[in-house]
Amino acid sequence: MADLEVNDLTVTFGGLTAVNEVSLKLDQTSVLGVIGPNGAGKTTLFNLISGFIRPSAGEVFWDGRNITRRKPHQIAAQGLVRTFQANTVYGDASVFDNILRAQYLYAKTNLLQGILNTRQYRQDEAGVAGKAREIMDFMELSDRSSELAGSLPHGLQRKLGIAMAMACGPKVIMLDEPAAGLSPSDSVHLREKIKDLREEGIGVMLVEHDMKVVMGVCDYIIVLNYGQKIAEGSPSEIQSDPSVIEAYLGAEENGE
Repeated sequence: MADLEVNDLTVTFGGLTAVNEVSLKLDQTSVLGVIGPNGAGKTTLFNLISGFIRPSAGEVFWDGRNITRRKPHQIAAQGLVRTFQANTVYGDASVFDNILRAQYLYAKTNLLQGILNTRQYRQDEAGVAGKAREIMDFMELSDRSSELAGSLPHGLQRKLGIAMAMACGPKVIMLDEPAAGLSPSDSVHLREKIKDLREEGIGVMLVEHDMKVVMGVCDYIIVLNYGQKIAEGSPSEIQSDPSVIEAYLGAEENGE
């Protein structure tokens, strides 16, 4: 069984089926792209998998366990972590503190240990700080460590969002439009970081409109249109698929 397995996932809002019987598999060593025109159901699919929306039908399995009805924090604690379209950094905290806060969501010590300053608490504090520095190095944010996150350029805030997801100890990271608003140079850097994540043994599921990013990093791609999966395959197969071309051309003709 794949690390992540989605079977016939469906959700209906007031008679409108936003995601219709979508299935997919993702191994921890792969990058899976989810693409499609605006309104295709891509982010809704992410919300279903990560527990922010309950499905009308279908199941989600993670590491062989059914997580369909689990809450978002429970799913994240098991190693399936997501980012969001909007920047979700703590603007009034430093880059370093943003990563620390993300780690504290899953800290092993409790409040009483912190008040008593126990040995376990001190050891965990040192480990958390060391891990934060490692993540900053990995994401090339160390030179911004003490800067307020809210003062960072957009591209660096997107990088910090990925760093915060990494702080949760993920096995798979779900990135929701990470290239949105990035400059061409930042987009190139993002591609390299996604490849680095895979090299570190972290799988990636990617919703993205930037086709250079998608085609440059994904091992496999699924295409949604009006909530349904209309195609899947390698990047080269997707680029030449008539149904994919028609879906995107139709979106352009409708001004999307």
